[in-house]
Amino acid sequence: MPHDGQDMPLETAPSAILPDLLSLTKASLPPLEDILGKARASVATMVTENDRISPVLLEENQTAAHGLAWLATYVESLRQMQNWAEKLEADGKFGETEQLIHQIAFGEYLWQIYGGIPMSQGEILRLQDIGLTQDDQHALMAPELMTLTQSGNTQAARTRLVELMQEHSANITVGNPGLDDELEMIREQFRRFSVTRVEPHAHDWHLKDDLIPMEIIEELAEMGVFGLTIPEEYGGFGLSKASMAVVSEELSRGYIGVGSLGTRSEIAAELIICGGTDAQKEKWLPQIASAETLPTAVFTEPNTGSDLGALRTRAVKDGDDYRITGNKTWITHAARTHVMTLLARTDPETSNYKGLSMFLAEKEPGTVDNPFPTDGMTGGEIEVLGYRGMKEYELGFDNFHVKGENLLGGKEGEGFKQLMQTFESARIQTAARAVGVAQSALDISMQYALDRKAFGKPLIAFPRVSGKLAMMAVEIMIARQLTYFSAYEKDHDRRCDLEAGMAKLLGARVAWACADNGLQIHGGNGFATEYAISRVLCDARILNIFEGAAEIQAQVIARRLLD
Repeated sequence: MPHDGQDMPLETAPSAILPDLLSLTKASLPPLEDILGKARASVATMVTENDRISPVLLEENQTAAHGLAWLATYVESLRQMQNWAEKLEADGKFGETEQLIHQIAFGEYLWQIYGGIPMSQGEILRLQDIGLTQDDQHALMAPELMTLTQSGNTQAARTRLVELMQEHSANITVGNPGLDDELEMIREQFRRFSVTRVEPHAHDWHLKDDLIPMEIIEELAEMGVFGLTIPEEYGGFGLSKASMAVVSEELSRGYIGVGSLGTRSEIAAELIICGGTDAQKEKWLPQIASAETLPTAVFTEPNTGSDLGALRTRAVKDGDDYRITGNKTWITHAARTHVMTLLARTDPETSNYKGLSMFLAEKEPGTVDNPFPTDGMTGGEIEVLGYRGMKEYELGFDNFHVKGENLLGGKEGEGFKQLMQTFESARIQTAARAVGVAQSALDISMQYALDRKAFGKPLIAFPRVSGKLAMMAVEIMIARQLTYFSAYEKDHDRRCDLEAGMAKLLGARVAWACADNGLQIHGGNGFATEYAISRVLCDARILNIFEGAAEIQAQVIARRLLD
């Protein structure tokens, strides 16, 4: 007897899609808002003292606070999936593939909200951890939610989704991303570049721990990557943050190192656009846009990590100029760049954010034999598991000279404020890179599952293999829509640190899950360095750490929700 439509002729197999799907999913959102409101109130009670959020209580109740962040991220994710689905429906593009992705997304995430949200591999957040009672959770028993949790993410739905994925090809973006024509054109352009110029070489660069060749950087410069969002008056293209998200995603799909090249320029340019003087904008932005000047971000110090307020690198006045002394670590692409956005303490009487200033510190690009030739500056490479194409370094500064004119904004004490203005864009970028890495894992793993035979049939014929592939496709789309939404908010000049943080938080987890499941599909071969999935796994792991570790990210989201 056929089961769930399997082995039946395609035209007679019962549909795995629920009737009135969009109505069901839309009706599930108000109960989720109700739960989120109760969760916010509950956590606020835990962490409030004298009508103010207490840092001590917030830390004591960290699991609950971070759980609130994850719950809010799930609710926002499903809200954006609903917006995506309704837009496609209105445009006549909500096909079977998109319907299945949408249905599985709601079915799975609603169940996780009810039963436990994985904050990490060993940390499952349950609503009682946030202080909610069974009575509080009664809204989750609404008929629409019950239908979606019971019948949304089924074996039949996952199997059918993977059948549709096979009908197209292994190397596709599963489902319509919902982009407008201009963004879709950009996506296709950079996908072609990744396929032809990046993917054939990425694994070799990784295994040899090579820097990405300068010819790739030059080609990206010609395509406008480094000036994509820089205003036209300064030599850029003046395009949207959404366009940068699309470009970062597709380049990272080829190799995260290539996708991250633009991030260096994006951060530097945003610092200068938001906080620089007119003279600094006129000098630096055209050079960054053309890649004549390659920048690197120099913020983190040993033993401080995300605690930027504790920075000890100091900048001392020397006439009109400055001399910088101190140590920095985890500096990406430090050797062959021309300028550093360098955060240092100009007020020695302070021990917090207020005494920090940002500098556009010029340096001479290094070579393999002499990576740091500039006087007053030394450095050493940090050997890393993945994310290798630009290399990581520890840097030392000893009376390193910086021109006074290169104090960003021409005013001391503004460094942390200036840096904060870039966090939204940086986290949107990181979320987009995470989506690209996750998509790469799916591309590689699906092709392997099609090609590899076991017990007389391809791996993709086994439900637990196809199920992994289906969930990879679904979660990639969820993370993608949350990322695009945060970019759109940024483009419309709306505060989006909350949304960007959520996109980064979820995207990083999705990238790791996709890479890990992809390696599992490969079996023992996935553990061999010759297989590309081993590289993707290493690359995916860093995403939960840089631009704010997952725990820091959840803390920031929680504070915003509770303020």
